Amino acid sequence: MQNKHRAKKSLGQNFLQDANIARKIVDSLKINESDSVIEIGPGQGALTKFILEAGPESLTLVEKDRDLAPALAAKYPEADVKLEDALKFDWAGLDKDKQWKIVGNLPYNVASKIMWDIAARSNATCVFMVQHEVGMRITSGPGSKKYGAISVWVQSFCKTDYLFQVPPTVFKPKPKVDSAVIKFFPLPEEEKPSDIEGLAKLVKYCFQYRRKQLGKILKSFISDAVLEWAEQEGVSLKDRPEALSPLQFQSLYKCVKNDFPS
Repeated sequence: MQNKHRAKKSLGQNFLQDANIARKIVDSLKINESDSVIEIGPGQGALTKFILEAGPESLTLVEKDRDLAPALAAKYPEADVKLEDALKFDWAGLDKDKQWKIVGNLPYNVASKIMWDIAARSNATCVFMVQHEVGMRITSGPGSKKYGAISVWVQSFCKTDYLFQVPPTVFKPKPKVDSAVIKFFPLPEEEKPSDIEGLAKLVKYCFQYRRKQLGKILKSFISDAVLEWAEQEGVSLKDRPEALSPLQFQSLYKCVKNDFPS
């Protein structure tokens, strides 16, 4: 009993109890026999059994809890269980010759950071269950009040889709907020930004001052190149950061990259 309590506390996660929702999440990933699947934070295995039923080429379980990981290894010997924190996982090191799919019920407190890294560093199709508010932010477009740095970042590398909402009643313990299931489809490599570290600095910097106008945010970086960019893009420097699309952020970065080195 003590171990279970410690596991829940260390995960910062609510365990999914509804088999129908679990199956629906896995079905959304559309797994086939050529897919290599990674499940993040499988916990007690609510999704795992349905993933294996779908018959992927391989399944890797990334579980950081020292009590849950060996239990998963014993229950699902056909899976490769890695006792590892998803925040420290080498997403860029995934074999590029394989077809990757990533799924998980992400702990609310680290979901954005995990998705930020996966979107930029992997080339995987992903289905994640996250806090409803986070799901709305990631899938919102320019001009929305929910559109922010995480929206721009993920959408610079992936097409995003809000799939469905999940009520608190299907979890134990029951969270105080609704959840959402969202999906990422990786963009072609040639459409992704190349200097990701520099772009990340610009995006974070702009949304740090999201209530200010672009002209004031970029005051120290205004140049002929920035003014020309604004004219070409039809952007007013009186606009706020949420008015810019991911592609506009990428083209703006090319104008100010000397001020935001990678």
